[in-house]
Amino acid sequence: MTRGRTNDRLAARRAIEALRSGVPSRDAVAALGSGQAEIEDRFTALLDGIGTVRRENRGLLLGGGFGAGKSHVLEHLTHLALDRGHAVSRIVISKETPLHDPAKVLRAAVESAVSPDGAIGAVAEAAAGLDPGSPAFAELLRWCSGSGAPVDEWFPITLTLFPLVQAGEDNFADAIVRYWSGDKLAVAEVRRHAKFAGMGKPALAAVPARELARQRFRFLARLFVAAGHQGWVLLFDEAELIGRYTLQQRGRSYAELARWLGPDSDDPAAPLAAVVAMTDDFDAAVLTAKNDREVVPAKLRAKQTTEWADIACRAETAMGLIENDMLLLDAPDDAELDHAYRRLRALHSQAFDWDAPDVTGLERLGTTRMRQYVRAWINEWDLVRLDPAFQPDSQVTPVTSNYDELPELDWPEDRDQQ
Repeated sequence: MTRGRTNDRLAARRAIEALRSGVPSRDAVAALGSGQAEIEDRFTALLDGIGTVRRENRGLLLGGGFGAGKSHVLEHLTHLALDRGHAVSRIVISKETPLHDPAKVLRAAVESAVSPDGAIGAVAEAAAGLDPGSPAFAELLRWCSGSGAPVDEWFPITLTLFPLVQAGEDNFADAIVRYWSGDKLAVAEVRRHAKFAGMGKPALAAVPARELARQRFRFLARLFVAAGHQGWVLLFDEAELIGRYTLQQRGRSYAELARWLGPDSDDPAAPLAAVVAMTDDFDAAVLTAKNDREVVPAKLRAKQTTEWADIACRAETAMGLIENDMLLLDAPDDAELDHAYRRLRALHSQAFDWDAPDVTGLERLGTTRMRQYVRAWINEWDLVRLDPAFQPDSQVTPVTSNYDELPELDWPEDRDQQ
């Protein structure tokens, strides 16, 4: 067997195994595409608007049932964005990465950031590629300096210091990059290096952790542009976990969702865009069944503070977006199913070096998900390959979403300051 044929067979095997387990790998997505033309068009338009002044929404909200292919579509959008020159982060909402905590979301975004050439560690790579003599560096410094800048003085000071300390032996340049990425940075160290560079003694006031995380997102998006990328695209998966938080954290999560999907009034030209995927029954199961539309804003406003009133207002905005602006994944039609079947049959034949026969699979119903069709076909080919006389009969067991509250998903309120 030639090396080329071996590589093709391994690629086909990777695609089949990914599709069998429901993991939207690059091979799997390349094999099937997305089948979501409207979402692709809306996403392309979103990318075209990155870096321009946006007074409208800067994000997309996708909805689909369990197994409908949301993660598959997000993987497809990942490669569309990378191919267009954007840095991309995939963020799965979880206990460790709760949507209501922007600092933890930032950490996940930085850790998963990929540059357009596919390299991981995109933030460190972008920082290493900064040229202090370039117009791009000058523009980044101009943007983050001055009284009207949408970031605190920590950013222009550390950016100015960064090229000056890169050759130093105390690893302060690495500490600066880690600060941009979410770590703390000692005030005394910044002041010491600033004094040595003739910058005087900066004030460096403390910044609330949530606000600092938002500023870091703005800065990193501009850092990627300074490094030659088009912008930064964040793709959020499994956002329906919001429905399992306790009421207060649901309110905060709704507010953060509004921030990601709506324009940034402090930085309307931010080269940053977001796509959020959640289950399509969230409106009925959470906003209506739990009466979040009424209960959440009322409970938050009852705290009688300006901060909670703002959170309540943003939460109402997000619930309106869930109700009215969610882009639903299209169910596969006969033409798409026929295409997927033929493609998978050829892949299975190539992966296992045999001639996969026709199999029955599942009855074509409007309620059946693409993942269910795919797994049924693959499982039946597996069984027939092992026993050519076997007559498989696949059945579907419905899986419903669970939105019961889980208090253990809540993290303590983070009051840390920088």
